[in-house]
Amino acid sequence: MATTPTPPSHHQILIIGGGTAGITVAARLRRAGVRDIALLEPSETHWYQPLWTLVGGGQAPLRASLRTEADVIPPGVRWLRERATAVDPDARRVTTASGRVLSYRRLVLAPGLRLDWDGLPGLATALGHDGVTSNYRPDLAPLTWDLIRRMRRGTAVFTMPSGPVKCGGAPQKIAYLAADHWRKRGVLDAIRIILVIPEPALFKVPVFNRTLEDTARRYGIEVRLRSEMTGLDGAAREAVIADHATGKTETVRYDLLHAVPPQRAPEWLADGPLADPDSPYGYVKVDRVILQHPYFPDVFALGDVANLPTSKTGAAIRKQAPVVVTNLLSGLRGRPAAARYDGYTSCPLVTARHKMLLAEFDYDLRPTPSIPFIDTTRERTDMWLLKRYGLPQLYFKGMLKGLA
Repeated sequence: MATTPTPPSHHQILIIGGGTAGITVAARLRRAGVRDIALLEPSETHWYQPLWTLVGGGQAPLRASLRTEADVIPPGVRWLRERATAVDPDARRVTTASGRVLSYRRLVLAPGLRLDWDGLPGLATALGHDGVTSNYRPDLAPLTWDLIRRMRRGTAVFTMPSGPVKCGGAPQKIAYLAADHWRKRGVLDAIRIILVIPEPALFKVPVFNRTLEDTARRYGIEVRLRSEMTGLDGAAREAVIADHATGKTETVRYDLLHAVPPQRAPEWLADGPLADPDSPYGYVKVDRVILQHPYFPDVFALGDVANLPTSKTGAAIRKQAPVVVTNLLSGLRGRPAAARYDGYTSCPLVTARHKMLLAEFDYDLRPTPSIPFIDTTRERTDMWLLKRYGLPQLYFKGMLKGLA
C-alpha cells in the first residue's frame, strides 16, 4: 500500500543558521511582533568567535566565548536542531539532513561559512601537532597560547589564505600578540617572525595600514605581501610559501605555525541556485544595499555567507541585521525595500597586549568612526578594554537580544 508523502512544515519566516546573524535577525523579528519563526541550527553550542584571538594570545579564557545555543535562542522562536542540505527557491522549500522538508514565506540565509581545512595540502593532518595551530578552531586557540609562551627561539610563521575570510585582521593580530609577548620575555631577537599575507597591503584602508606597517616594523616581522602558504609538511615542520608577485616558491622550516584555512560557502549553497556565479567561493548572491537576492525576492542573506564586498565581521552583521528585518517586513506588507546597508564593518586590530586600534569603514573604504572624540586610528588601551570586555557584553546582551 502506497504511503502519502508527509506535507512540508510551513513557517512564515525560516532562518538557516543560529550563529551571530541568525540569532540577531530572529531576535529583531520577535521584537517586531513576528510569531511564526523557525530557526535551523544543528549545534548545541554558540561561540563568540572574536574572542578566540585573545584566547590564543593568552588574554582571555575560552569559556568566556561560550554559551549554549538554548541560552541564545529568542523566546518564541522554534528551534529545529537540524542541518540544512538543500534549498529550492522556486518551490520555497528547504530540505534537512534527516530528509525533512520545510516550506517558507520568507527565507533568511545565515549559515556562516565553511572552514576548508582540506583546501591546503597537509594542513588538516598537521593541525594540533608539531607546532601547528589555528585560532579559527576553539579547541586549538588555547594551544596557540601554549606554543607562544613556551617558545624561546626559532621561526614562527603566521599565514592567511587568499579569498574572503571571517575577521580578515585575525591572521595578523595573533602575530602581533605573540611578538609583544616575546618582546616582554626578552626573546624577540632570537625569534624570526614571518607574516604571510596574500593582499598587496596589510590592510586595505590606508590610514590603518600605516599603523600596522609601523607595528610590524617595531617587532621586526618579515611581512610577505602577495604571498600565500600553498603546502605543508607537518612531520618535517616545513611550509611552502608562494610569492604570487614573482611566481617563486620558498620552503620555510618553522617551529611554530599559525595557519588560517581557506574559507568557502557551505557546499549545499555553493552548488545550488542561490550562489553568486561570480564568486569562486560559492557565496550567496545578494543585493549589496538591500541584502535581498536579486532573482528570488523571498530570500535574504547576511553575514559570512553573503557575497558582499566588505569584511566578514560581527560588526558588519550588527548593521546588516536591521536592514534585513526592515526590508523583509516591508515585503510582507507589500511595500518596497527601504532600508539601506552602506557596507559598514569594523575590525578591532589588536597590536599588543592591552593595545588596539579600531578600524571602521564602509564599501568605499572610507573611515566611519562611531566613537566620538577618540582617535581610533592609533593604538589605544581603552580600545583593547572595549574588545575584551565591552564588545562581548554588547554581543550577548545587545545584539543577540535584538537591542543593538
